[in-house]
Amino acid sequence: MAASWSPPRARERERPRASAAANDKVLSWTLVTSQAFDTAWRILKGSMTLSASFLLATLCYFRGLYLYLGHRLKWWIGYLQRKFKKNLSVEAEVDLLSYCAREWKGETPHAKLMKKAYEELFWRHHIKCVRQVKRDNYDALRSVLFQIFSQGLSFPSWMKEKDIVKLPEKLLFSQGCNWIQQYSFGPEKYTGSNVFGKLRKYVELLKTQWTEFSGMKDYHKRGSMCNMLFSDAILEYRLYEALKFIMLYQVTEVYEQMKAKKVIPSLFSLLFSRETSSDPLSFMMNHLNSVGDTCGLERIDMFILGYSLEVKIKVFRLFKFNSRDFEVCYPEQPLREWPEISLLTENDHHYLIPVF
Repeated sequence: MAASWSPPRARERERPRASAAANDKVLSWTLVTSQAFDTAWRILKGSMTLSASFLLATLCYFRGLYLYLGHRLKWWIGYLQRKFKKNLSVEAEVDLLSYCAREWKGETPHAKLMKKAYEELFWRHHIKCVRQVKRDNYDALRSVLFQIFSQGLSFPSWMKEKDIVKLPEKLLFSQGCNWIQQYSFGPEKYTGSNVFGKLRKYVELLKTQWTEFSGMKDYHKRGSMCNMLFSDAILEYRLYEALKFIMLYQVTEVYEQMKAKKVIPSLFSLLFSRETSSDPLSFMMNHLNSVGDTCGLERIDMFILGYSLEVKIKVFRLFKFNSRDFEVCYPEQPLREWPEISLLTENDHHYLIPVF
């Protein structure tokens, strides 16, 4: 009992020491906890910063990849369009007035005239759409042949009576036209002894294609076949050269009739009255050989084309709006039974195909 007893002063001195030790222990735990939280926060902050940096880098990468893939996809789409549509020489139908608004945006007197002409076609002639035709020196022939095939028109009556494949030889051997060897195939400018073989091959192709299209009764099937045909530049070229030869053959036939003092159509009288086309040879050398190369068909050539194919070619000449020459026909007085096809032109050089 005596050993465990402590004086009051001793107990009072021990209390502050115990209190100080407790405070040191609390402070120590607080410091450790604070340091632990600081360390954890620094680690967490570093991880978050690293994650944010990684996420940002990932987003930048995928954004760059997206832009790159978008660019490549756009390039490939353009490439495929150019590859498969670059030779599509007769385009799909577009709204007539929309086409006019796109092509004639100005307010010049000529632009206003063209807008009025297009409105006239839309409201009075009920032309709702138009097909654009590739602009080159074959576009008149292309526009006419496309409509003949797409409508499934039959052969001209004179072609039904003759084998047109033999016409090149007929000109040479029956009519003595050895000058046919100077025939030039448009931009190819080929002449020589093989002219007859090339002409025969091209005319036979025209006959085959025309027979196939005229035998198709399904309008949609003819449309699909036209899209295929008028996407093949080489095939088109051969058909147009065959048409040129058909025109030359008809000019030669009518010239022989004129020499025999027979009555001939007035358009041929006009043709032979010109110094540059006074006979079939001069017509070929001065006019026909250049078609497809340096020039297209002239108006008198359009008369001959319509006569040769026995079609009435109605042309709306938009730049002649409000005049008697706004609507013309080639030839001017076709036979009643001839089928009719229509064209639009803004300048007598390039043509569009109207859709009623």
